[in-house]
Amino acid sequence: MSTVAIVGSGLIGRAWAVVFARAGWDVRLADTHRDTLEAAPALVRQGLEDLAGHGLVADPEAAASRVTVAGSLEEAVRDVDLVQENGPETLPMKRLLFAELDRLTRPDTILASSTSAIVASLFTENLAGRARCLVAHPVNPPHLVPIVELCGAPWTDPAVIERAKAIYEAVEQVPIIVHKEAEGFVLNRLQGALLAEAFRLVGEGVVSPQDLDKTIKDGLGLRWSFLGPFETIELNAPGGIPDYCARYTGFYRRVSADPPSPTVWDAENVARILAAWGDTPSRDELARKSAWRDRRLAALKAHKRSQPT
Repeated sequence: MSTVAIVGSGLIGRAWAVVFARAGWDVRLADTHRDTLEAAPALVRQGLEDLAGHGLVADPEAAASRVTVAGSLEEAVRDVDLVQENGPETLPMKRLLFAELDRLTRPDTILASSTSAIVASLFTENLAGRARCLVAHPVNPPHLVPIVELCGAPWTDPAVIERAKAIYEAVEQVPIIVHKEAEGFVLNRLQGALLAEAFRLVGEGVVSPQDLDKTIKDGLGLRWSFLGPFETIELNAPGGIPDYCARYTGFYRRVSADPPSPTVWDAENVARILAAWGDTPSRDELARKSAWRDRRLAALKAHKRSQPT
């Protein structure tokens, strides 16, 4: 039986626990925050039961039984096959935590970070076992959105990346390999480009934030749920991608010559966007909306699974 240590049992860590438990792995949870750690098993169980309601987990009770709480970091990572780290998104904390993980684990244990933006070379360079370290960046929530970005440091052993890729595929995730380190990797750089243009368009009064969201969820997002951007443009011109580029690169060149400025993130522009968006929901309302999002994502995942690829 394969075993994973989930180090950091908050929102992302709990979702990773769902991923591995439903795939038959033994899961050990660790967290320095005692309340978070104690609450995690019940939340993991609830996540598994929610998936079962959509036909995405056959036996949620058995899956939940594979999840245990470790008494210490050392206990959590002892003799595991993989560590999925979900600690604070700060470089000093990553360095401290990976130094401990490198010291406490078997030499063949893969050490993977869920970091959203920090490249592995910044927190693994001085480790004896740096060749087994990489980033495995998921998307929130990973048990419903399966992409995992695998990005090693220059010294990460390619065989480790291949082993990691096989593991994430086996637990029904969709790993991609990022061949060169880039802050934010691929997904967040794409998301950042779209957000910057969205902040500009709303901040300049071109469109309301509500109508911009409709443009994605009732427009681009419908195609993007099953087609990537290259697949999309291949179908948007009779002659495929070469024909699309011949038809539309004039427009895209003009747009690219005037990209959004970093000032779209300044307080003045953010204030304009917030004024147009309306009141910020309460914590309870945000929790209800998050639960609604997860139900819709589970239904979409079930639908996609039922369709031929």
